[in-house]
Amino acid sequence: MSEYALKMTGINKSFDGIQVLNNIEIAVKSSEIHALLGENGAGKSTLMNILGGVLLADSGIIEVDGEQVNLHTPSESQHHGIAFIHQELNVVNDLRVYENMFLGYEVHNKFGHLNAQEMIKQSQEIFNYMNIKVDPKAVVGDLDASYKQIIEIAKALLRNATIIIMDEPTTSLTHVEIDNIFKIMRTLKEKGATIIFISHKLGEVVEICDRFTVLRNGEKIVVEDVHGPNGTVSAETIARYMVGRDVLDANIFEKHDVGDVIMEVNNLCCSPYIKDVSFNIRKGEILAFTGLLGDGRTELARAIFGDMKIESGTIKVNGEKITNKSPEKAKKMKFGYLPDNRKENGIVKDLTVAENITLSTLERFQKKFKLNLKEEKSVAKQYVSSLSIKIPSLDANITSLSGGNQQKVVLAKWLHVKPDIMILSNPTQGVDVGAKKEIYGLIMQLAKSGVAVMVMTGEAQEVLKICDRVCVMYHGVIKAELSRNECCEESLMILSTGGSID
Repeated sequence: MSEYALKMTGINKSFDGIQVLNNIEIAVKSSEIHALLGENGAGKSTLMNILGGVLLADSGIIEVDGEQVNLHTPSESQHHGIAFIHQELNVVNDLRVYENMFLGYEVHNKFGHLNAQEMIKQSQEIFNYMNIKVDPKAVVGDLDASYKQIIEIAKALLRNATIIIMDEPTTSLTHVEIDNIFKIMRTLKEKGATIIFISHKLGEVVEICDRFTVLRNGEKIVVEDVHGPNGTVSAETIARYMVGRDVLDANIFEKHDVGDVIMEVNNLCCSPYIKDVSFNIRKGEILAFTGLLGDGRTELARAIFGDMKIESGTIKVNGEKITNKSPEKAKKMKFGYLPDNRKENGIVKDLTVAENITLSTLERFQKKFKLNLKEEKSVAKQYVSSLSIKIPSLDANITSLSGGNQQKVVLAKWLHVKPDIMILSNPTQGVDVGAKKEIYGLIMQLAKSGVAVMVMTGEAQEVLKICDRVCVMYHGVIKAELSRNECCEESLMILSTGGSID
């Protein structure tokens, strides 16, 4: 076996004349967990899509276990033991675990019928190899998010993968579920697997990875051991490599005026997710809702925005009772809503950058029976400039943008509504440290302009960086309400898990 499981040398790639990868080199040792890091748009996804056979490099050499290979298709990549586990999990919730494991690779008996027993047996052997307990006959939709991630890893092992690319595997997981995934990763490493770990959570990189490579603007910046002769590298140092400046310690929160109460929510119930929730929010205030996954904050946001039926309770805006029976009505009431999971709920994949930005306000560009495309593009151009959105062109498909820039497009779409109340659900999910700082800055500007901002987030650091107040949720109820001065990570965690603080 070669010392290096993977070497990519002199990799170049351009799109429409724009150089995306410039003479990239990456070397990943056998049986190591290697982090691939960089801001959104740095070239990570393009490089891994080349390794996964999804894209062809313009030039360069790829070696797997010391042998030069040509990877023209995903199947060729799989043949050489490479598996790509994407951030958006490729599981079917209505099927059983073993059915997901063998989807497209079903085992048949001599009569041509599906051999369920053999598939169950092989699935169980993989789970035993991984040292985990999963029932192959369980319905996937009944499992926690971490087990869906584990199924994806198990599928890779079933295809004899020796190099596993994990793209943001912990984005939607709780702390306990993340520990579960990390345990699996360590087990696989001990058994000889090589893992390429892509994440914006730099604390996780320090915890789980052996080495890291940083890309910036399509070029390799540094390769370094996480635990080197000078001690363990810090998350702050990695962030500096990624963006070229200090960002983690940058002061985000700025004092700003908070006005009168603009919205009151009283005894809101949406069974079984939200139970008797009451709170108010003021003009110019940033109010966070946090807790663990499944705490009800996402459903609370959807209910207020008219995307979920309210069983009982009232919502008042400026003292008047309102009923948001649909998102369209909420928009007319000057609500904006940036949903979580932008790829499913935020963007329209078949539309351009400009069309996605103006999607919520198309009526403003209507000219008799046509759209004023010139004005539409002019408005889109203003938001691209003011939000520093990196795009090839306004006519580029939204999917050609990095995750952070897609998130800014979704934010621009709702900023153009000119909301009085802005609901942001996981506003920096899957976004790099540099783009996070920019989005936090935009949230502060919204508050300074008098907009009431609700931030639904599971990240304690996000709460501490930007919020005036926080409501901690637990099993669908507000467990406690804290002022900015009362907040700390320890208190938030105790309350999120159902505990109490003095």
